[in-house]
Amino acid sequence: MRYMVIVKANEDTENGVMPTEQELAEMGAYNEELVKAGVMLAGDGLHPSSRGFRVRYDGEGKSTVVDGPFAESKELIAGYWILQVSSREEIEEWVRRAPFRNDELEVRQVFEVDDFGDAFTPELRERDDRLRAMVEAQQKS
Repeated sequence: MRYMVIVKANEDTENGVMPTEQELAEMGAYNEELVKAGVMLAGDGLHPSSRGFRVRYDGEGKSTVVDGPFAESKELIAGYWILQVSSREEIEEWVRRAPFRNDELEVRQVFEVDDFGDAFTPELRERDDRLRAMVEAQQKS
């Protein structure tokens, strides 16, 4: 099972306050544990929303770009991990060990191919497999 662990933004992350040396060391040690355990697939911190944008679609094929910053920092994302574990209990164990103090993490399971049932036809599965292989090849080069 794959899960996305979402690190919620706060006033500091939205104001571009960088982590201290101690916080970076703690996060590095935690990330090293995840990698050594073989559960970490990806993970990064994100710049503040003031450096981002949103694209809004009107339902008729038109889109509008809206530059950040965005108002509700508690609804924004400051970073993430993608972890692959065997159960919900295991992801809970890992997330409880994350080196955070006054923050909030949100955990969401990532859809797997089998979750889509019969609607995900053999042809669609073949295309999905081909695209995943292409992405892996691109990441290796």
